Amino acid sequence: MITIIGAGKVGGAAVLFTALRKVTDEILLLDVVQGLPQGEAMDINHMLSEKGIDVNVRGSNDYSEMKGSDIVVVVAGSGRKPGMTRMDLLKVNASIVKGVVENIKKYANDSMIIPVTNPLDPMTYLTYKVSGFQKNRVFGMGNMLDLSRFVQFIHETTGYSRHSIRAMVIGEHGENMLPLPRFSTVSGISLLHLLPKQKLDEITQGTRQIAAKVIELKGATVHAPGNAISTIIEAVLLDTKQVIPVATYLDGEYGHSGVSIGVPAVIGKNGVEKIIELDLDLNEKEWFKKGVDSVKNAIANLEL
Repeated sequence: MITIIGAGKVGGAAVLFTALRKVTDEILLLDVVQGLPQGEAMDINHMLSEKGIDVNVRGSNDYSEMKGSDIVVVVAGSGRKPGMTRMDLLKVNASIVKGVVENIKKYANDSMIIPVTNPLDPMTYLTYKVSGFQKNRVFGMGNMLDLSRFVQFIHETTGYSRHSIRAMVIGEHGENMLPLPRFSTVSGISLLHLLPKQKLDEITQGTRQIAAKVIELKGATVHAPGNAISTIIEAVLLDTKQVIPVATYLDGEYGHSGVSIGVPAVIGKNGVEKIIELDLDLNEKEWFKKGVDSVKNAIANLEL
């Protein structure tokens, strides 16, 4: 069973995309708002029925119903408003996430946890510390979402099929994220051979800024994060060993410790099975460190 906590737009999208992948037979949608998860579950089940998909979606306000969950996704919290950065949400969401994680410890202590609430990296660190789970069992969604946006910019700029594009984004899920053209390809051909530096700089900066543009235009990002969550869930449940950039706790990797931040990792039935350390150049290391410093600064303001 998969449990998704937070029945807002992203939580609902995560349920829908996960159900469409047919990787589990039951999804529980939890929320403190009476009626909201139940209504969302009904709506999704009606769609799944017409599609002939036998995944049962349940809505509940009772945390105890998450017992037996293999994965718990934490989407609960306030979302970004136009003009806000992810870090603006730190204190209000830290309190919410801490309470949610305490309930996960109580009712789903054998699960893996995928934090999604912003600011993603500090919330992943908080989840890891409050849960007391092994670090391979707590991994945040952030860079998987950033990667999808980077792929779109590469597609728009080159005109080549999205199917041919493999991209990588690491670091903070925020203004200091690190899209990596050097480690991104079109059918195995490095972006460095396909686009001039000016274009690479443009799509890198665009990837960092595009979420704010989407929020400005429609109020929230919904479909891309919902899909990113379902991609990670699929990798765990099907034990695909897919390499996915996720926020996970570092203990010396990339030269940093005591912080949760996005790095490429092998994702399988044991969660984060291996962190892959890329050979970053000096400029890339500098950007990565900016993200680390930003996250550590946020962590210092958390009450654990």
